[in-house]
Amino acid sequence: MTTPATDAVISVDGLVKTFGSFRAVDGLDLKVTRGEVHGFLGPNGAGKSTTLRVLLGLYRRDAGSVAVLGMDPQTHPAQVSRCTAYVPGDVRLWPALTGQQVLDALAGLRGTRLHDRAAERRLIQDFALDPRKRVRSYSTGNRQKVALVAAFAARTPLLILDEPTSGLDPLMEEVFRQHVREAAYAGRTVLLSSHLLDEVEALCESVTIVKDGRLVESGRLRAMRHLAATRITAVVPDEGRVELSIPTDDVPRVLADLISRGASEFACTPATLEDLFLRHYEVTAR
Repeated sequence: MTTPATDAVISVDGLVKTFGSFRAVDGLDLKVTRGEVHGFLGPNGAGKSTTLRVLLGLYRRDAGSVAVLGMDPQTHPAQVSRCTAYVPGDVRLWPALTGQQVLDALAGLRGTRLHDRAAERRLIQDFALDPRKRVRSYSTGNRQKVALVAAFAARTPLLILDEPTSGLDPLMEEVFRQHVREAAYAGRTVLLSSHLLDEVEALCESVTIVKDGRLVESGRLRAMRHLAATRITAVVPDEGRVELSIPTDDVPRVLADLISRGASEFACTPATLEDLFLRHYEVTAR
């Protein structure tokens, strides 16, 4: 199944999901366009996983509208699932099966025509996974690898990845990033939910930041960085080392002023995704 003509692969407007009196998601908007890698950011409890489960048809929404690949996951959950490769942060698999048997089972659930066996073999090699071992003997990282191999080998137009690198070592994290880039290059759309800012910054063109189940900022990462402050440090005669945080547009004027005052040892640090994130969460950077 292919995506419809519209560029919006995921379109969420005013999503509300409650559990009793608790609003896990409170009027959230989310737009993900075809072929992009979109970062979905927020700490634990921000409503990210709940939103993803609504997108997959696993939870029923209480209000708002949701379209995934042109379909409402609440009324067409099976169709959405067949067209979406999903990797949760806490992968649970059949313990008595081998890794290969799990891959075969997952491919069978989706349908063999949507599974690329050659890609699966390459992914098993890239992720250094031994598919002959039983799941009960796998570490957390190896269970995660099985889910990632199944997702990347699936011929689905959409990947939804929820904290997908949990348990992976740094080398395997880089393999993961490589395959996300390959998926995007092939025209697949990726929604990446993560609390790892460096991971999102390395992979995503656009991000959505959520807090307490609400949208706080969304857009192209480059444009959002432009709104954040740039840090400048320099040594100024009679003042010593100074550090300034200024709007990016003011950098040329401030640098010219510092040079006119005889400043030296400049360092200019552009805004990062961490700056944007911390601006909303008001926590101290590590």
